[in-house]
Amino acid sequence: MTSKAGRRAPSRISVPTRADPLLSRLAEVLGGPMGRHTAPGLVAPGFFTVQRVLLLLTTLAALAAIAVKTPCRTGGWTTPEQFYRACYSDWPELFRSRNLGAGNFPFLSLDAPFEYPVLLGVIAGVTALLVAPGEETGLGSGARTLQYFDINAVLIAGVWILTVLATMRLANRRPWDAAMVAVAPVIIVSGTINWDLWAVLLSILGMLAFARSRPVAAGILLGLGTAVKLYPVLILGAIILLALRSGRFRPAIVTGGALAATWLAVNLPFLLRDYSAWAYFLQFSGMREPGFSSPWYLYNAFAERGGFAPLTPGFVNAASAGLFLLACLGIAVLALAAPRRPRLAQLALLIVGSFILLNKVYSPQYALWLVPLVALAYPRWRTFALWQLAEVMHWWAVWMYLALQTSGGSIYTNIDLPYYALAVAAHIILTAYILLRVVLEVLDPRTDPVRRAGIDDPGGGPFDQSPDRFTLRGRWAGRPVGSDSPRVGLGSPGSPVKESM
Repeated sequence: MTSKAGRRAPSRISVPTRADPLLSRLAEVLGGPMGRHTAPGLVAPGFFTVQRVLLLLTTLAALAAIAVKTPCRTGGWTTPEQFYRACYSDWPELFRSRNLGAGNFPFLSLDAPFEYPVLLGVIAGVTALLVAPGEETGLGSGARTLQYFDINAVLIAGVWILTVLATMRLANRRPWDAAMVAVAPVIIVSGTINWDLWAVLLSILGMLAFARSRPVAAGILLGLGTAVKLYPVLILGAIILLALRSGRFRPAIVTGGALAATWLAVNLPFLLRDYSAWAYFLQFSGMREPGFSSPWYLYNAFAERGGFAPLTPGFVNAASAGLFLLACLGIAVLALAAPRRPRLAQLALLIVGSFILLNKVYSPQYALWLVPLVALAYPRWRTFALWQLAEVMHWWAVWMYLALQTSGGSIYTNIDLPYYALAVAAHIILTAYILLRVVLEVLDPRTDPVRRAGIDDPGGGPFDQSPDRFTLRGRWAGRPVGSDSPRVGLGSPGSPVKESM
């Protein structure tokens, strides 16, 4: 919509208490849902804009995240107490065990292996340099470890805020969906375990750049994210599928080229300087046993108790990779056979979610990767709340299970394997359920709440509103996005979108 002066006029934004059944009922205690005669997005809201409210919510959630770690901040990160108190973090552990506090810098110091990608090692090393030297300040090792944790926690809070704002921009006329990222319980309890939120921010910024038709910037940001954690490169797969369906390959080629060039620019200096240190992450990932909370680990744990042969790392590597490739093939078929081109966020969630479920390692903080993608691909508060409940239950169960492993205590006073397995199963089932619901919405776009009012793909960038050029349903090829086919129709802007679950 444009004004007479030629400037783009503001558009109405989606109101959660109107569109979401759960929030509509919860709003009764505050006076009920917003009335139908209001015009959010058109009328100035005063001081409490969407952005300011989201900033406030994220700040409060970040303070809650620090409160969760209070037992360890006051009593120290000792084993098994840090598991019983559910306040474990990799930061203090790496600060001590990798001698970051003694001046070791990942990938640069000799005999200092670091089992993470390069850019994450740089973040770990640079933040260690910010810790005051003990000799000059009189700080003990425990105080310096606490200082290292606090520095990273403050930085993560800033990263969290930027992630919320980027998600809000990506959500287009549904900015309140970013509140899922702002108040996500799994970020509160797991955001300060490791540096995963850095990768989450870079991946969402990359998607935002792509949504604004800036493929070079998108590739650079996704390349940086891949240098922190490998998962952002999977988003390129979603872009490639959309390029194939729309016949517009240049955005995917440019984004992929910029991603590869950025990743090489970050990694190549470290690779040339010390190949063994650079390759340690890849070697460690390939040789390690299945990690806690993966289905592969559960099989080995029960096999050990039952006297069966466990799965070897080599077999798990091959099986995990094979199943993930099959999942990607299925997602590709879905993307090319769906009656309407899927949204970028939907494909990204399906690919990253499949990777998480089938990978041989699942740490509690991996759920952070999915939170913005769920907010963008499947913004249903009831389902989101149930999924978060399952993830928080798993977060607590894994620490209690590790407490049993490290304390040598009795199984009768700790969480034993069967109960821990139930928590892992709940996480797997709820995550898989969200992926299934996304698949169903791709197959029937009329049920997608994001695509109301004639919207195609807010995150599609150069693919938004593009006609199909190649599909597995040839009769749709070349038809415009706004087809009058009843299968593709989205209803009127005011029509309700039913939430299933």
